[in-house]
Amino acid sequence: MNKILVIFGTRPEAIKMCPLVRELQSRERIRAVVCVTGQHRQLLDSVLDDFGVRADYDLDIMRDGQSLFDVTSEVLCGIRGVVEAEKPSLVLVHGDTTTAFAASLACFYLKVPVAHIEAGLRTHDIMSPYPEEFNRRAIGAVAKFHFAPTETAKQNLLAEGVDDSRIFVTGNTVIDAVKHTVVDNFAHPLLDWAAGNRIVIITSHRRESAGEPMRAMLGAVRRVIEAHHDVRAICPVHPNPEVCECVTSVLGGCDEIALTSPLPVAEFHNLLARSYLVLTDSGGVQEEASALGKPTVVMREVTERTEGVESGNLLLSGTDSTKIADELSELLDSSEKYARSASRSCAFGDGTASRRIADIIEKMM
Repeated sequence: MNKILVIFGTRPEAIKMCPLVRELQSRERIRAVVCVTGQHRQLLDSVLDDFGVRADYDLDIMRDGQSLFDVTSEVLCGIRGVVEAEKPSLVLVHGDTTTAFAASLACFYLKVPVAHIEAGLRTHDIMSPYPEEFNRRAIGAVAKFHFAPTETAKQNLLAEGVDDSRIFVTGNTVIDAVKHTVVDNFAHPLLDWAAGNRIVIITSHRRESAGEPMRAMLGAVRRVIEAHHDVRAICPVHPNPEVCECVTSVLGGCDEIALTSPLPVAEFHNLLARSYLVLTDSGGVQEEASALGKPTVVMREVTERTEGVESGNLLLSGTDSTKIADELSELLDSSEKYARSASRSCAFGDGTASRRIADIIEKMM
């Protein structure tokens, strides 16, 4: 039996890796060992519960005020012990987090092969998103196998000199997650609060937007929401203290906007499925919203999810507050513009990525 070590540490990673863990654990020829770093503590645990996944190792690294230096060094040293104890045939990391980067570096030092899930995403601007663009490029440099979600991601890897035989286009496992969590018979107090109104979902947390840029963006969003009396907005607030203070101070006290703690993944996906449109600077939310056919204003200068822009689901507004307000207003006021962005997209996969990845791993081992 081949032993696969799966490593992740943040909520977005967990959402995308748990469907794959479940698939791997269903295979007789594979023993999947799960190591979480706890880079996001409370956000991570609820996702594991929702998917029924248990961690075999928990590094529990999260500390108040931790920096990128702290996370990188603790993951690097902590993963060493896990890899040396388990001696896996292959290690799986996901995406672009500091957990994924440091775990990949540890495996490189130990000469253990790494497979990169969600490989090949690029903005071609190393400072945006920060530090994620660096992380995914660095992981790509050491990974033996690259599971690219789209053909565009594959082409990015080929342009960087990765051998075609080591790249596999599989779709994105987040679509698998959405198929697992979204149900027909969903009820929630926030739906009762917003009853009879169009729901807008807002998420904002990017490091590169922190401070005055985020205040300006969210201030513009608030003004548009307040001008539309048939709209209610739901904003799960990221626990990062700087982000929390900014979001609360700008969006708080508005009757049309509900600020909430981070929502369990099943609740968030089901609210997203019942929303009218989305504003976000998150990567995963762009994919989830596209799969659900929700027009999405992406409050970033660049996106690595260009397939969603091409399909029309994602509207890249940049971080200029006037442009964000204009995009949001047009979607709320123009049925034609809304309809052009509201179709469900298969740009990021069909919900069977985990099965494809597990099939490939079985053949390789």
